[in-house]
Amino acid sequence: MANIPVHSLHMMMAILAVLVFGTFCYLFLSRRHPERDYLELKLRIRSWWWMIAIVFVALYLPTKYTLIFVGFLSFMALKEFLSIVPTRHADRRIIFWAYLSIPFHYYFLAIEWYGMYIIFIPVYMFLYLPMVAVLIGDTKGFIRSIGIIHWALMLTVFCVSHMAYLLVLPSKNPDAGAMGMLLFLLVFTQFNDVCQYVWGKMLGKRKIVPKVSPNKTWEGFIGGALTIIAVSYFAAPYLTPLTANQGLVAGIIISFSGFIGDLVISSVKRDLKIKDTSQFIPGHGGILDRIDSLMFTAPLFFHYIYYLYY
Repeated sequence: MANIPVHSLHMMMAILAVLVFGTFCYLFLSRRHPERDYLELKLRIRSWWWMIAIVFVALYLPTKYTLIFVGFLSFMALKEFLSIVPTRHADRRIIFWAYLSIPFHYYFLAIEWYGMYIIFIPVYMFLYLPMVAVLIGDTKGFIRSIGIIHWALMLTVFCVSHMAYLLVLPSKNPDAGAMGMLLFLLVFTQFNDVCQYVWGKMLGKRKIVPKVSPNKTWEGFIGGALTIIAVSYFAAPYLTPLTANQGLVAGIIISFSGFIGDLVISSVKRDLKIKDTSQFIPGHGGILDRIDSLMFTAPLFFHYIYYLYY
């Protein structure tokens, strides 16, 4: 643990403490009420142990290996997305080039070529993919196909990669390091989901978009957002170069964009009439189910910090 900045190490220990507490709560409840079914809770906690262990190992490794890990995560997320949406037989070549763009995109990130990184997928792949489709010559479903593939590439590769870019930025908070910014993003994005769920369960009455997500309420959203904003005020200076007041804005960005990200993927699943994007993570569904909020919070949080300090 010698190469982990002290503040980041403290955050990792706090995450483990929360997970241990959750595990003991499950054990207590399952023994106190053996007649109740706690299988889903058991699967969720077990999956959290695996996910956190994998993330911690990836963070402990040299940065280049962490970037490879995030790149592989993007590949798996894109693969999962394209497995649930309708595509044409002719789209195989287009999808091949979409996959091939991933190592190039992460290479530009690794060498810190920000100019190319920021336009490679939004501009060059945006123009290149329809060119490939045109040369294939199949015009039936052309617009839908190109729109789906490029949007999937933007969400699962371009947006997700911003959390990896945080690791290659020069550290402006030596006690937390670049790792602190990534931990702040990951922890508060997930904490936002938990807070909105808890507040919604306790006080939720007025539904926001019942046709998309019946469990989302104004009380849950506002309660969760206020919690995240308040905690960010204290946590941001500890883990990031942000001041306390700037941490308030970071909390607003994460709470609002995380909420929208969750709703967007929920809309996708509603449209496709599926409950989860896959069963890859027991108790949680698929990779997209787990990173839906992160796909929206990562780029907005990154550019907020980048604008202020880089």
